Amino acid sequence: MPYLKDRYLRTVTQMVEKIRAQVFVPVSPLTMTCYATTEPVDFAHRTEGREMHLHEGDSWGENVFDCGWFHFEGTVPQECQGKPTVLLIDVSGEGLIVDAQGEPVQGITCVDSQYDFSLGKPGKWVYPFQDAGVAGSKIDVWMDGAQNDLFGVMRNEGRVQLAQVGVWNKRLYTLLYDMIVLVDYLKCSDPKSARYNQMLFALYEGCTQVTSLKDGGYDALEAAAHRQVSMQGSQDAPLRFTAIGHAHMDLAWLWPIRETKRKTARTFATALSLMERYPDYVFGASQPQQFQWLKENYPGLYRRVQEKVKEGRFEVQGCMWVEADTNLSGGEALVRQILYGKRFFKEEFDKDVRVLWLPDVFGYNAAMPQILVKSGNTVFMTQKLSWSQHNKFPHQSFRWKGIDGTEIFTHMLPEETYNSPILPRGLRKAEENYQDSGVCDEALILFGIGDGGGGPGMEHLEAAQRMKNFYGLCPCDQGAAQPMLERLREKSWDRVPTWAGELYLERHQGTFTTSARSKKMNRQMELALRDLEFIGLLAGDYPKAELERLWKETLLYQFHDILPGSSIQRVYDESIDRYHAMLAETETMIAVRMQKLAEGRLTAFNSLAWPRQAIVKRNDGFYRMAVPAMGFTQEKGEKLDKLTVSAGEFTLENRFLKATFDEITGALVSCVDKRTGREALRAPGNRYAVYTEENADCWDIAIEYTDRKPEYFTLMAQSCRVLDDEAICFQKYAYGDSSIVVKAKLGEDDEYLTFDTQIDWQEQDKMLRTSFDTSVTTDRAGFDIQYGLLHRSNNENTLWDKAQFEECGHKWIDLSESDWGVSLLNDCKYGFRVKGSVLDMNILRAQHYPSNLTDKGTHTLSYALYPHAGNEKGGRVKEKAYEFNIPLRFAAGEVGEESRSLMHAQGAIVESLKAAEDGNGQILRVYEPYGTHAKMEIALDGTYTITPCDLMEQAEGAAFSGDGIHQEIKPFEILTFRLEK
Repeated sequence: MPYLKDRYLRTVTQMVEKIRAQVFVPVSPLTMTCYATTEPVDFAHRTEGREMHLHEGDSWGENVFDCGWFHFEGTVPQECQGKPTVLLIDVSGEGLIVDAQGEPVQGITCVDSQYDFSLGKPGKWVYPFQDAGVAGSKIDVWMDGAQNDLFGVMRNEGRVQLAQVGVWNKRLYTLLYDMIVLVDYLKCSDPKSARYNQMLFALYEGCTQVTSLKDGGYDALEAAAHRQVSMQGSQDAPLRFTAIGHAHMDLAWLWPIRETKRKTARTFATALSLMERYPDYVFGASQPQQFQWLKENYPGLYRRVQEKVKEGRFEVQGCMWVEADTNLSGGEALVRQILYGKRFFKEEFDKDVRVLWLPDVFGYNAAMPQILVKSGNTVFMTQKLSWSQHNKFPHQSFRWKGIDGTEIFTHMLPEETYNSPILPRGLRKAEENYQDSGVCDEALILFGIGDGGGGPGMEHLEAAQRMKNFYGLCPCDQGAAQPMLERLREKSWDRVPTWAGELYLERHQGTFTTSARSKKMNRQMELALRDLEFIGLLAGDYPKAELERLWKETLLYQFHDILPGSSIQRVYDESIDRYHAMLAETETMIAVRMQKLAEGRLTAFNSLAWPRQAIVKRNDGFYRMAVPAMGFTQEKGEKLDKLTVSAGEFTLENRFLKATFDEITGALVSCVDKRTGREALRAPGNRYAVYTEENADCWDIAIEYTDRKPEYFTLMAQSCRVLDDEAICFQKYAYGDSSIVVKAKLGEDDEYLTFDTQIDWQEQDKMLRTSFDTSVTTDRAGFDIQYGLLHRSNNENTLWDKAQFEECGHKWIDLSESDWGVSLLNDCKYGFRVKGSVLDMNILRAQHYPSNLTDKGTHTLSYALYPHAGNEKGGRVKEKAYEFNIPLRFAAGEVGEESRSLMHAQGAIVESLKAAEDGNGQILRVYEPYGTHAKMEIALDGTYTITPCDLMEQAEGAAFSGDGIHQEIKPFEILTFRLEK
């Protein structure tokens, strides 16, 4: 007779659900009062909301993200006498149960969530009340509720699903998780193996002997399941996993930042509660910003977390202030992320965190290895490249080499999720998918409920106990991540392969452009803070506390679902308001210090480390002021007898360029570099192209959009004339309900043609781009990235090339031959396509999810076409882009005589000059921008003691004394010095 194994498996699977239904049995309803508010209130004011007396099935919140304090009352019924007694709570949202003093005890999560149930059960609806129920004892429990599930959605019309006193059958509970683990193993194992057959037959025979789940009639099944789950594997396994509880928590995404503060408390309280019941449990969290919020809003819970960190039960992970996007954040911002992140964990927990922890960031720039290593980090951990759509990344453990040659050990979770259910299917996938298991004998697993938070539940920890040395699977121990990762690095460094260059994610390229306002404000804040640090030192009035506060908030908004544009609209309504307030505060502090230095004189300030010139209009004409490097001047300058700018009917011209515009379309039809006679364009450029984006969202651009022909804005008006020292072509365009106003201009000293652009964008599911088809012939394109540049292929020879159909850059992109090239500069854009000879820039998008108002409204941006001699280095493209983004600043007044310079640099870019964090001197950070060995010459304004440092401002070389720094700097090398007078 054949074995009916499929029927046996069905019987065993059905038994799991029968057992599950008997583990937590409701006995009597709780009396329930809710005090509802639109925004959170603290425990002391918990009864000040709209009072509602509720029953199961009643709605309590009117809108998503409404709040409410729940008061559950009752008495323990006789049925619970002497038995483990629980409260069963599901209010179709999240909640935080507190004690009589309002201190967090445990988080609650609705059972019905948008979470991917294949990764585990998100609901946390069981609150252990009494280990042995005392009939008649009082129930008086408060819970801070949130009218949203884990993903910012109102579920079940906001109705209370469950509010009961219940009995916990712990014997069936043990059997349930034995069965869950065993059935999961069966479903992911070879049905021909002896282990599979013996397990299936044993469980099936046990099921056939079950007479009742209420009277002990499951003894045979219990014994069979226990025997199977207790079979031990070999301690000499070729591969071992370390698993740590985790709740990758987005600081904003489908919910506002204020809700993340509460999610943090719910998640951490649950973790601490579970640690009391599961002695092997180790939990980790990775963002100092979360801990700072906890410290401010839940100080008692924060102190308990500190205790668990000391015990080694709670691991602080990740060296960044937040899990920031590394494509869009500026280089100095990334350094500050690590500086503030590592310092917080050291000061608050006495932990030196040496791992960059970015499981969910949308690609990683090629300067990161150097930034990490020079910040004292040893390992980088992620898993996001597993999301690539066209090419499978070939490794999980490897050495990642950056543009300067620095390497850092990198580990990508072989299970390809930070939400592991810690079940056999996950371990099986991790083992089979671990491409580097031939040279590595360990790997990391993160288990729990993430994104919306919550972390592991009891079911995760029950499974984890059984996975420790389960026969047929690789052993899996619970433990901290950093020791395991550093151990793996030590053992495998010489054996793992190397990947050079960026870690490009073949997905989510729309995040280079979506939410244009955030990206522009971020660029402005990064540069304004840079200028404030410079001007504060120049004026001897350095606002250290204010700078740290402003930097930290700027870093918060660089979180990987805020700056990339992938959050709900409320996140942007609130963050843009804060950006405006922060920028105004920063500019005010700059202006006050400039006025102090100016003393009523017309003063030009230059925060860049090379001299610049300014054209200033005075009563008797135009003057060219020479502004020293990193300093200021009040000198009148050279009077210009005659300006060279001119305008024809459709042309603009100065001594460097001549630009010609099409009469009908407004396109730039010619841009001649007068110094060489070269024409920059091979076809008309700067036509505003509109692409329809079907089946796209705020993250993604469809790769096939390039196969569609765009529509174009229509020119409505055009005129050219000279105003002051600029030749300007004024243009107006229209398309649908949208309009564009352009000022294309050439100033007296401009080597590039600038387009100042105002856009009223009212389209939906469309994308706005502009492009310039250059006359350059080359097989690679240059992109500005943090602390250097990156060359990418500009062809589509391979699927790897084609998959990079949208590429991230910062202040410029470039196509160059050996002796001449063309760059496109910008003041706020990050998304580009450079294929063949075309420089193409993504300006705006208009998606419907998560926000349907993504970029609608008015925008301003500036960009410039820059023909230049030589390649990027010969054309000083980096320097020109800095000048384009960091204009000279002026204080009004009369003519003066004073000039001053803090320093002048050659062979390197001064990225930052700031006060040292410990108050001792100044910190100077420079880098080589073009990938060449250079002789760096930095002249200082006096004699200093100069100490080489790492990026964390720790000395790493012998100090020397002098009025400058003169040494070789390697390609793309970042160097930091402490300057003390």
